[in-house]
Amino acid sequence: MDRRVDVILPCLNEAAALPWIMERLPERYRAIVVDNGSTDGSPDLAASYGATVLAERRRGYGSAVQTGLWAATAEVVVIMDCDATIDPVELPALVGELADGSIDLLCGRRRPTGRGSWPLHSRLANRLLAALLSAGGRVRLHDLAPVRIARRRPLIELKLTDPRSGYPLQTLLRASRAGWRIVERDVSYRSRPAGSRSKITGTVRGTLTVAADMLRVLRSEPRPARAAAH
Repeated sequence: MDRRVDVILPCLNEAAALPWIMERLPERYRAIVVDNGSTDGSPDLAASYGATVLAERRRGYGSAVQTGLWAATAEVVVIMDCDATIDPVELPALVGELADGSIDLLCGRRRPTGRGSWPLHSRLANRLLAALLSAGGRVRLHDLAPVRIARRRPLIELKLTDPRSGYPLQTLLRASRAGWRIVERDVSYRSRPAGSRSKITGTVRGTLTVAADMLRVLRSEPRPARAAAH
């Protein structure tokens, strides 16, 4: 397996988080920062640290990730939140699990490292969505994967279309329907840096918006024959 890894980081006003992420990226891990309309100088800051920076004018998490996926060239890609809640230092151990070909999609399961790193309203919404996913006989997971690691070409072949926050869930549903071997592994989940606020988990309204996006995808995607998580 190619030792190079591309890390896709959808970005909207993450200037407070980018330096920490870039400084902790392992060797041979290339950051692809896809800017989705930042007004805080995030694109220039990312470029100053050596990241490949792309602009995606269509607003939405899914739109940004897809742009990064098409621009990636490494065999394996990591899709990760660009908010410094996930430590890039943990990535090589996770990526290494794909080496023998027994895993198609590795999903991160958040393990909070301090109080306040994962607000209660966001945690409850995540738990409910994960339960609905499992109860529907689709994918048995405990978290909706703030980190997803897979080979690039098969990801493209899933033909993902959701432009918004339903994109991670659509990834899981289509991978399951395609018979992918999906596993869940713990990742440390940190508080966001000072001066940085989540557009999603930071407010009840943001969490409800994301939950609505995911419920829409959950209802619209066909069910696989059986759950494919391990």
